[in-house]
Amino acid sequence: MRLYGKNPVIERIRSNPGSIKKLCLQKQAELSDVVREIKKAGLNFESLEKKEFKEICADIHAQGVFAEVEEFLYTGFDAMVKECLGERTVPVFLDGITDPQNLGSIIRTLACLGGFSVVLPEHDSADITETVLRVANGGENYTKIAKVTNIATAIRSVKSLGIRVIGADMSGKDLSVPGSLPKGAMALVVGSEGKGIRPGVLSILDGTIRIPMEGAELSYNAAIAAAILCYEVKKQR
Repeated sequence: MRLYGKNPVIERIRSNPGSIKKLCLQKQAELSDVVREIKKAGLNFESLEKKEFKEICADIHAQGVFAEVEEFLYTGFDAMVKECLGERTVPVFLDGITDPQNLGSIIRTLACLGGFSVVLPEHDSADITETVLRVANGGENYTKIAKVTNIATAIRSVKSLGIRVIGADMSGKDLSVPGSLPKGAMALVVGSEGKGIRPGVLSILDGTIRIPMEGAELSYNAAIAAAILCYEVKKQR
């Protein structure tokens, strides 16, 4: 697996240098900030001629640097639940988010907000790929991501521990109204922009909230909806 671009590579060097197997930099590229981080971490890098670098990266805009890294390591779901019970994180279950651009954008946003984690199902979901990591822009280093076999089963398990699970749905309470979110340990569910949260998952939630729309009655992009929802959670809590 490769990371492409300055920021994804720099953030990986800073947060998890042990996961980097190889660093390649294009000769004559302006990469002083990257080289500085490499030296601070005590790592080595290989310099490639522009032609060779371009052949490897093909059409990817790599900004003159890429890193070969270990396969993505998911966080254990049980460990994530413990953090939620301690109110140190709010897990965000992603139901049917198959677009890697959306997934990467969500990871990046949650990393910026802080205090959130991501739960993905094994099926009907984008996986953590090079595309996702490129869009996440280093956010995967600061947002824990777990994978579960079945989202509905995972939600039932956290509910049994007293964690309130709230989904984003147009039939729900207005998110902008104070008190629309529960107190204490909670988790969120965001569905795809086309289908929303699946009925089988929606039926087991503790409640739903909606993001108000005062303009055109279209629909929010899934990544934008997750960003608004999580920002409001952060503000209310």
